[in-house]
Amino acid sequence: MRIGCPKEIKNQEYRVGIAPAAAQAAILRGHEVAIETNAGTGAGFPDEDYIAIGVKILATAKELFDWAEMIVKVKEPQPVERAMLRKGQILYTYLHLAADRPQMDDLLKSGVTAIAYETVTDSNGGLPLLAPMSEVAGRLAPQVGSWSLQKANGGRGVLMGGVPGVSPANVIVLGGGVVGTQAARVAAGMGADVTVFDLSLNRMKYLDDAYRGVFKTQYSSNHAIEQALATADMVIGAVLIPGAAAPKLISRAQLSLMQPSSVLVDVAIDQGGCFETSKATTHDDPIYEVDGIVHYCVANMPGAVARTSTQALGNATLPQLLALADKGWKKACQDDAGLTNGLNTHEGILTCPAVGEAFGVDAVEPSSLL
Repeated sequence: MRIGCPKEIKNQEYRVGIAPAAAQAAILRGHEVAIETNAGTGAGFPDEDYIAIGVKILATAKELFDWAEMIVKVKEPQPVERAMLRKGQILYTYLHLAADRPQMDDLLKSGVTAIAYETVTDSNGGLPLLAPMSEVAGRLAPQVGSWSLQKANGGRGVLMGGVPGVSPANVIVLGGGVVGTQAARVAAGMGADVTVFDLSLNRMKYLDDAYRGVFKTQYSSNHAIEQALATADMVIGAVLIPGAAAPKLISRAQLSLMQPSSVLVDVAIDQGGCFETSKATTHDDPIYEVDGIVHYCVANMPGAVARTSTQALGNATLPQLLALADKGWKKACQDDAGLTNGLNTHEGILTCPAVGEAFGVDAVEPSSLL
C-alpha cells in the first residue's frame, strides 16, 4: 500500500503522523511510504532521516494526497486538506467529529474511509490510541495552569506549591481517567493540594489505593463541584465520553462562585470542552478571560512537546497502521473489533453513532459495513 504523511498545518502543530521508526516498519513489510517535505522537522526528524530508510519526499501536500492510498496524520484534516481526500482512500488520524460538524460533512462528502484514533478500542474497552496523548495532555495541564496562574498572565498570582507558612494552590481535577490521573499526579508533585472528582466509586478506590493519599478523591455532583469552586485556584477539566461531545460540568453562572482570576484548563476542548464558556485557543494565544476567570483551552496541547508526543503516538498507532496497510481497511476491521470501533465514515456513511447523536443525523454501527 502507498502510505502518505503530510505536514501538519494546524496552528503551532509540530507533531508528525509517521516517525522514521514507523516508516521503516511499513517499508520492511513491503509498503511504500512518502512524507511531505519537512513534515517531521518540528518533531526533530529531518527529511534526511526518512530518505536514509527509503521514504519518498514529496514537495507538496497535493502531490502526497494524490499519490497516497492511506493518509496518516496527527490532527484532524483542515478544510484545505479535506478537499483533497477521495473515495477509496483511508484516513487514519484523530478526528474528534462530535465537536466539528463542518469536518463531518466534508468527510462524508469526500467518501473517504476515516478511522479515528480516539474511538479505536482495546479488548478491555479502553482507548489505546487516545491514551498516550491523554497522558501528555494530562501532565501538561498543571504546567500550563501554573503559568496561567501567574499574575503577569492574568492569574491570581498563586504558586502551585506555596512556601513555608503559605498554603499551596488548591487544584480541582474533574475526571479520574487517564488525563485526570496524570494531571493530579503532576499537580500534587508540584506541591498543590489536589482533589479528583469522578462518578466511579471503583475508579476512586483504585486511585486511593494506587496513590495512597498523594491527592484526594471526591464523588462528583453539581453540589460538590459548586462547593469546591469557592476555594479553587485551578480547575482542570478532564472528562471524556468516547466519540461524543464532552458534558458541560461548569456553567457560566457558576463562574461567579470562583475566586477572581482563578484558572480553568479545559483538556476536553477537542470534544467541545467541559465548561460552558470554553472555546478553542492556540499556542499562539492560549488564554482568555470570561467574567474574571482565566481560561486555557488549547486544542492541541501535546503539540507543545512534539518530539515526545510523536514518539508516544507512533508507539500506539503502529500496529493498527500496519494491519490497515497489510490487509486493507475491511479485513483489518473484520480481524479486530476494536479497530472497527475507530471507523467514523465510509463512502458517505456516518459510522459513529455518538457523532450522529451529537448532531441529530443518521449513523450506522460500523460493524454493519463488514
